[in-house]
Order: sequence, then structure tokens, then C-alpha cells
Amino acid sequence: MDVRRFCTTARVVIVAGKGGVGKTTVTAALAVCAARAGLSVLIVEVEGKSGLAACFGSRDLGYAEIDLAPGIRARTLTPEAALADWLEGNGFGRVARRLGASGVLDVVASAVPGVQDILVLGKVRSLEQQGAYDLIIVDAPAAGHAITFLTSPAGLAEVVAAGPVRAQAAEATAMLADPHRAQVLLVTAPEETPVNEAIETAFALEDRVGVALAPIVVNGIYPPLGDPDDPDDLVAIAADAAAADLPLTEAEVADLAAAVAFRRARTEVQERQAAALAAALPLPQLRLPFVFEAEIGRPQLEALADALAAGIAALPEPADAP
Repeated sequence: MDVRRFCTTARVVIVAGKGGVGKTTVTAALAVCAARAGLSVLIVEVEGKSGLAACFGSRDLGYAEIDLAPGIRARTLTPEAALADWLEGNGFGRVARRLGASGVLDVVASAVPGVQDILVLGKVRSLEQQGAYDLIIVDAPAAGHAITFLTSPAGLAEVVAAGPVRAQAAEATAMLADPHRAQVLLVTAPEETPVNEAIETAFALEDRVGVALAPIVVNGIYPPLGDPDDPDDLVAIAADAAAADLPLTEAEVADLAAAVAFRRARTEVQERQAAALAAALPLPQLRLPFVFEAEIGRPQLEALADALAAGIAALPEPADAP
């Protein structure tokens, strides 16, 4: 599939996954892919704790948009700031400033269960409707909260009869139900617990929200480690080390053998989990390699964007493609 087509399937892509699976990194890599395809991108971070800006070598995000890279801007969205913004836009600027100064704004924003999520999603919907960006990528809460985050609009729309809260809920629900406006991109790691949680999240979102699911990203795949049936690879490595004037002792060769065996065992586990995911969840998989560096900087981000673009290119074109 063409990368540009993939990145314009929906105007809002909500990236969700269990904590620690690389959700924020995938958000950044997708933004790079879209920008490379000539699209304007806004990243919306909703928890305020991610290292998203650090991936681009930028300062921490705030409510105001900042440039991260050519074609990519980003901001943080908090319920309190979204409420203040809404009050300001509806002629209650003085009230918003007074509430903010007194600390009451935080209390108001969390007064009713689900209101915080509605405030954030309502702002995302407003940004989507403005049409200033080709793609808005939401770095959503971790999977458990992501379900609540995305089901709150429908729940509030059912229990609130009228007023601005119901209007916000209904508008957010309409956005999430339209696959041309919003999709969820789930991220998982090839391990049992993240895979099981991704499967549960996918079915929960389809059943309770009705939101469209994009291909699922399986992050952290180990690259191949030679031929698993080749008994001479360690001998060859030892010979290469000796040729480079770095001879290995028998103990070092044994340690290396143990490391290779462990790596291959982990690769087998990853393949089994990816296969289990495919069997339980009929979504195409986009596989990203494991990053062995301690930090994700711009070079690592570019490499991940390359891998993501290659995975997208291997996807079949939709049936309605020209």
C-alpha cells in the first residue's frame, strides 16, 4: 500500500497499547512516515509523561503547538487546558482565568467520571474539524485507560440528556464511529502478556466503541541471527575474531554460544506470539525491529520509520483502490 494512502485513510489515528511496548515511539515513527509522504502532521500527547519530544531532540511539549521536524508539529492536551480553551472560545474567558488561578479548574474538569476524556476528545475533534493538518496522531493512554478513554463519549451520551457535555460526547462518538475520521492503531510487543492485552483491547474497542482498527504494530522484533541450523557459525565468529587480532578464549566462545542460544530461543518465542496474535486477531501486522540502543534519538527514529514504511508498502491495496 502506498504510504500516503495509508496515512490518509483516517484524519485521526489514535495509537494505543500496553505501557512499555513502544507506543510513543511508534507514534513518532508514523509521524515521520507521513511527513516524508508530504503530509502535514500534528501529534497530540494526552498524558504529559512521554518522551516523544526527546525522540526529535526537542524541548518538552506544552499546550501550545511546537515544531518537531519539517511537516511535524506537536502539543500536549490535558483536560484542564482543554476546558479552559473551551470556556475561552465560548465567551467565558474571564471565568476560565479566575478558575485557573484559584485551582478550581482542575476540580471542575474531573467532577464527573468521563468528563476528562470528553474534554480531551472534544478538543481532538475540534482540531480534526478545523482541517489544518492532513493527519492528527493521538498518543493515547496505555491500553487499560485507552478503553475508558474511548468509551467515555458513548457512556456520557447515554446518561446526560442535554447540554454542552452531551453535545461534546455525541460529537466525539460520531468522530470515533466514522472510519474516515478516526482509527485506532494498536501497538504490542511479541510477548504473551502484551499480546493478550492487545487482543482484549481490540475486541473491547470494536464491541463497545465501534471504532475502526488499523493494522496492528508488533514492536521489538529481533532481526535474524544467521542460520539456526548452521553448527559452524560460532567457529566462524571465533575465526573472524582471531583474524581481527581479537582471539576468543574457550570460555568466551562458550559464553557466546549461550548468548546465541538465548537469542534464538527469544526469537522463537516472538514468532509464536506473533502467530498467536494473527490467529486471534485478523488484522495485518506491521513489524518493527528491536532497537538495541538505550535511547531513541533521531537516527533510531529514522530507522524505525524506514521499517514502518516498508511494512506499509507490503500491505495489499484496499479493494476500492484505483
